Amino acid sequence: MKVLVIPDIHLKTWIFDRAEDILKSAKAERAVCLMDMPDDWDMEFRVERYKETFDRAIDFAKDYPDTLWCYGNHDISYPWGRLETGYSPYAERTVMSKLEELERSLKDLAQIAFMHRIDRVLFSHGGLTADFVRWLDEELTGADIDDVVAAVNNAPRDYLWNDASPLWLRPQYEDVDAFRRETYTQVAGHTPVEEIFEKDGIISTDVFSTYRNGSQIGESAMIVIDTETGKYEKVEVPGP
Repeated sequence: MKVLVIPDIHLKTWIFDRAEDILKSAKAERAVCLMDMPDDWDMEFRVERYKETFDRAIDFAKDYPDTLWCYGNHDISYPWGRLETGYSPYAERTVMSKLEELERSLKDLAQIAFMHRIDRVLFSHGGLTADFVRWLDEELTGADIDDVVAAVNNAPRDYLWNDASPLWLRPQYEDVDAFRRETYTQVAGHTPVEEIFEKDGIISTDVFSTYRNGSQIGESAMIVIDTETGKYEKVEVPGP
């Protein structure tokens, strides 16, 4: 299956417009969104921008009902009450109510989680390591992959709100032992990068985040990944 990966949003509704264009072109059959919907530089008071972003995501979810959604640290920080860089107390109620509305708009609540698997590809906001799986439960190291994914999705908050978790991992900065990398390719966002690349079995895709002055850090591209082979192609997209 060809899957379009929608990287970190951070209040940029136009990213969904570009994703829609790609899906309409038939380059991909469905999408996975790595979320981080709220928060961006100096946006704490722009509550309407938060609402617009979630409303655009909800419309996308209705138009493309097979889309999967991976919670990001910025999304989950609001219902969990964990302050995060860019966290807006002014938009707090909006984020929590709109996140619930997004969840209700899905055909199946299981479509939004910390981690998803499609065939031989694992999707999460930050990436999954063998060390994290062992830390979560040593017996999971030999378990069926869907049992591992379920355990990650049901892990206690203290395990997930941790630098080594699939919510926070930054494999771009150090060598990591990606979980079952000989069998599964992983796709992650979370850490802004200048270009999409693969390292230690994890493909980094967060290229739309910006510097404080608003200029984009990375290239303007998304990936379409073949979930059977793990091979991916970049699809160039125009900016806003």
